[in-house]
Amino acid sequence: MREPRLGVLSSGKGSNLRNLFSRGYRVSAVGTNRPGCGAAAFARQQGLRLGEFSQRRYPSSLARDEALSSWLLQVGVDIVVNAGYDRILSEPMTRAFAGRMLNIHPSLLPSFGGGMDAVERALQHGVKITGCTVHLVTEAVDAGPILVQVAVPVLPGDDTQRLLQRIQAEEHRILPQAIDLLWARLGGSPQIVQETTVV
Repeated sequence: MREPRLGVLSSGKGSNLRNLFSRGYRVSAVGTNRPGCGAAAFARQQGLRLGEFSQRRYPSSLARDEALSSWLLQVGVDIVVNAGYDRILSEPMTRAFAGRMLNIHPSLLPSFGGGMDAVERALQHGVKITGCTVHLVTEAVDAGPILVQVAVPVLPGDDTQRLLQRIQAEEHRILPQAIDLLWARLGGSPQIVQETTVV
């Protein structure tokens, strides 16, 4: 079985992108809505194909996502990985990559879904355990079938940065697992079956 061609979407520092690249995954395209972000800088440094889709260039999120999906399809991406992408993807993307698009979220979904502030919300609510989840992207935000999730304890004295660092260490471990799991399923059958794996 050949290795999957990944399209990685990111708006931030790009730590998951860097992790996938360093592990030898075939990153065929990097898409961003923030041309000045760390993920975009890394793509440029490594000579990766970079697409910039700032919302200012488009009249609507639908138009933006139509352009993004067309670009990714033209590149020939097999799996789309949302790794710190801070925009909700609309129907052109969810339709084009149905069953082939992953998102990593820094909480144990369904807890603290629906936003980019999951770590802060976990601390505010005083939970003892949080974690991270990789799931398939559907039209419902942070509600697609879960592929892999792992728990991370909240320790005394944790602030957002400390807790986020430990969560991201687990993200770097489970995102490759989820990609491999999805690719194996896509190689065997076009049907994606919901499954939760707690590591």
